[in-house]
Amino acid sequence: MSSNSSSKDDDSVIMEKMEQAPVPKTKARDGWQGRMDFILTCIGYAVGLGNIWRFPYLCYKSGGGAFFIPYIIFLLLCGFPLFFMEVAFGQFSSLSPVTIWRICPLFKGVGMGMVIVSAIVCIYYNVIVAWTIYYLFMSFRSVLPWSHCHNSWNDERCVDGLEGTLNKTISNFTSSNLTKVTASEQFWENHVLDLTDGIEDSGSLRWQLFICLSLAWLCVFLCLFKGVKVLGKVMHFAAPFPYLVLLVLLIRGLTLPGAVEGIKFYIIPRWEKLADYQVWGDAALQIFYSVGMAWGGIITMASYNNFHNNAYRDAMLVPIINCGTSIFAGFVIFSVLGFMAHTAGTTVDEVVKQGPGLTFVAYPEAVAKLPISPLWAVLFFLMLYTIGLDSQLDLPLENNTVLVFSMHVFPVQHFGMFETCISSFIDEYPRLLRSKRVLLAAVGCFVEFLLGLPCITQGGIYVLQIMDWYCASFSLMMISLIECLVIAWIYGTERFYKDIELMIGYKPHAIWHYMWRYVTPSVIFGIWLFSIITLGPVTYDGKSYPTWAIVFGWILGMVSLVPIPLMMIIQIINTEGDTIVERVKKLTVPAKSWGPSMEDDREDYIKSLSHNTYTLSNMDGSPIDCEEALLTHKQKIDMNNSS
Repeated sequence: MSSNSSSKDDDSVIMEKMEQAPVPKTKARDGWQGRMDFILTCIGYAVGLGNIWRFPYLCYKSGGGAFFIPYIIFLLLCGFPLFFMEVAFGQFSSLSPVTIWRICPLFKGVGMGMVIVSAIVCIYYNVIVAWTIYYLFMSFRSVLPWSHCHNSWNDERCVDGLEGTLNKTISNFTSSNLTKVTASEQFWENHVLDLTDGIEDSGSLRWQLFICLSLAWLCVFLCLFKGVKVLGKVMHFAAPFPYLVLLVLLIRGLTLPGAVEGIKFYIIPRWEKLADYQVWGDAALQIFYSVGMAWGGIITMASYNNFHNNAYRDAMLVPIINCGTSIFAGFVIFSVLGFMAHTAGTTVDEVVKQGPGLTFVAYPEAVAKLPISPLWAVLFFLMLYTIGLDSQLDLPLENNTVLVFSMHVFPVQHFGMFETCISSFIDEYPRLLRSKRVLLAAVGCFVEFLLGLPCITQGGIYVLQIMDWYCASFSLMMISLIECLVIAWIYGTERFYKDIELMIGYKPHAIWHYMWRYVTPSVIFGIWLFSIITLGPVTYDGKSYPTWAIVFGWILGMVSLVPIPLMMIIQIINTEGDTIVERVKKLTVPAKSWGPSMEDDREDYIKSLSHNTYTLSNMDGSPIDCEEALLTHKQKIDMNNSS
């Protein structure tokens, strides 16, 4: 690691050189206050709308119950290994995604890429939160405004009832043919969005959404300005609440006419679908996004764990809960879709293929038909507000194309991503920023709020679609692939096993060695190829984008990858050595500051190194003698205690 990047944070968690005088201690890094804080936050981070909508939809589209087979296979090959790796990685070092690359300073840009992706996604995901808040406010009415056609935003095409979603034509009073549009869809497009004809026409700012976006960012600030101490308490409500609402909706859904037919569409296997490569690609993408790897959030949350927390147990538990939630949510969604089909007098497959914005059109339409509909609307949108919307959410359009909403972080996961950004700055500049966390959180929220304003104009959804289409797809997988290869091949799985053993008291099963080195990287590379091949030009509701907008989208997608080669060049320039090869070798050895943050744990870590061939490196890249390092560490402790 270069002296520039190392010197600014060596007072927080690292062992300093023996000749350095004691420095004033910075404020201690926060940690989880309770044993369940980490588990609940990870559940909220990993479980999202990808489980609640996309997974059930993919099950129907990809062979019903037969889809479980590729889904579980990729969970085993990719989900478990990557989640376990990131939890162990973060917990061992107690560092955020940028500073944690002391493990291999040459690849510090990988951590920066994680933070950039999280920061960009935070911008538009709080816009989605703002939409939900607006729907929640509008639900507190005796008659839901999207349930009828007697509003100022409705026109002659508006139809009360679910049958309008089938896009059949009717004749108006002048005998001309008009496409039927539901009241719910007109509420979404004509009122909430007040949609323009394309991205070329941005229109004016929607003041209703401006207020809701302000509230959304205020909520983020209030939950994060004190760090994980507040976040952990929030998760005791935010994580289990969606399950309670899902259970209530399931009980209500099963009592509706047509519910059984909907569930049949969901679970009856169609085995021939397993021969379609698209089914396997969809399963792989669903696992990759839903578990939440490479965003930096898992590393950040794990970094607040106690060093001896059982990371192995937690890493196995969260993906299982994620998978179980997906299957459970399918029964909830398709019981309601069966009711929608029954009411419309059609089949479930026709309901599934209806217009854009399934989250904000189809399900609200169904809720409007339930007895005491405002109550169910409040519960539904309150659930959306508290749950993490993860994974790519495929929203089928009228022309049977797909509107991709990668709702990964809304808002529980949003908390995790924004915390990732804050902690990354603080860990890089601890002496300057650790005592100014409240100010940093306020500035960060305000900047992200300003950057989100283009997304709440009348043409804002076109901008949001560009950001979502390109920012969290191929770049995220490349970051994950590099992370896996660096830890498994450069740092080494044997050394990583030793680190995990130091934390939990025993070595994990040998299978993880082969998964991290061979199987999981191969799977990630396959998913990356699949995502690149299937990623076409951005569209919204069948509307094509101009060339400049597509180019802008690719630039946004690439911006998180730029720090990787850029930081390599900077690190090589700032490292001493006669040749580039020599400098690169020094930068692939863990920095002197790498290791546990607590003094007792770090002493055990250095002792473990002295019994192996592993090394650390000084700031100039030269290797460190472990016995000398241990003596230096003890002397530093004595000096600090005496001061």
